[in-house]
Amino acid sequence: MNADVRRIFAAQALRAFAYGFGAVLLGVSLEAKGWSSGRVGLLLTAILAGTALMSIAVGTLGDRIGRRRFYAGLFLILAAAGIVFAATDEFWVLAAVGLCGALSTDVVESGPFTSLEQAMLAGEADSRTRTRVFGNYNAIATIAGSVGALMAGGPALLREAVGGFPADQRFFLVFVPAGVIGALVASRLSQRAEVEKRPGLGLPLQRSRTNVLRLCGLFAIDSFAGGFVVQSFIAYWFRVKFGVSVEVLGLVFFVVGLLQAGSFLVATRLAERIGLLNTMVFTHLPSNLLLAAIPLAPSFPVAMVLLFGRFALSQMDVPTRQAYIAALVDEEERTAAAAYTNSARYLTRPIGPALAGVAQQITLGLPFFIGGGVKAAYDIAIWSWFRRVPIGSEEAQLEEVKR
Repeated sequence: MNADVRRIFAAQALRAFAYGFGAVLLGVSLEAKGWSSGRVGLLLTAILAGTALMSIAVGTLGDRIGRRRFYAGLFLILAAAGIVFAATDEFWVLAAVGLCGALSTDVVESGPFTSLEQAMLAGEADSRTRTRVFGNYNAIATIAGSVGALMAGGPALLREAVGGFPADQRFFLVFVPAGVIGALVASRLSQRAEVEKRPGLGLPLQRSRTNVLRLCGLFAIDSFAGGFVVQSFIAYWFRVKFGVSVEVLGLVFFVVGLLQAGSFLVATRLAERIGLLNTMVFTHLPSNLLLAAIPLAPSFPVAMVLLFGRFALSQMDVPTRQAYIAALVDEEERTAAAAYTNSARYLTRPIGPALAGVAQQITLGLPFFIGGGVKAAYDIAIWSWFRRVPIGSEEAQLEEVKR
């Protein structure tokens, strides 16, 4: 593992910690303010819309501006957003800042940051180590995010011990050091992180265009469904349904993160036996059935067990999906494929929270049914469409897993 890979991992860990902390804190603090589920959904929609717009900007301008410069700039925007979220509770101000593109409801696949990191890591790792690098990359983000979620319970505990301790909202200031330090780390990346400048549009898709566009459509559907059950909304649902405290929620999402991190490592071993696409589908489908069952749980412990089961399986498709895309396209198409498929996911994801807010007004658990059902349909569709698509480099990808 060279110095640039270590620096990317470190910057990603800082950001994931902040996102994990913020996801729990946001859901609970909004509930404490008495915000309706519809208003919560609109704020999350703004955050996801900003993620989508900035991801498109990365795809079209990232290589022209320079990956390192763009990467550092995103971290500085993250720091500025943390200051605003700590300073005000005005809905329209928070929604406007949510559109900045540096915030995320997901600690692993976090919009423009992820697009840049995938492109840089793909260039830093050779064909024998790429899958392992992606697996470690996702595991580190998940562990850091889970620690952040656990620490989100700290402010409540401190308020009980020390009178007059600042309100929860003030702790969004954790984004400031994460953003500033992340920008410094990004500025130390070497020239190897950049791509050779090319004239004209820098994201050509040639041989793999049809397959990538099909994947874009499928990933867009999956991401749309995921928007119904973002982590902040799950925290909000547990708070409203069972009255779960922020301390317990922090612990729950800490365990969720550990399960996800372990699943990334298991996924690489499973792919060795059954292949990349089969691993993606055969772990993702049962996880979505568990997701749909959560609102049927009669008690918090049962719902928690279903949630743990869901997250133990649901993220196994992440490193295998990244390796699958790399195997599907030619080497010179990988940056384009990563940018387009990621942008497709982020474009439709903002729709989910807005609709989830409406759905929760019909019945509190409806977003879980919709999200689980649509995601299950996605699993069946991608397996049906791509199981016979030849992938010339899949054998090499599986060799990476074995090593």
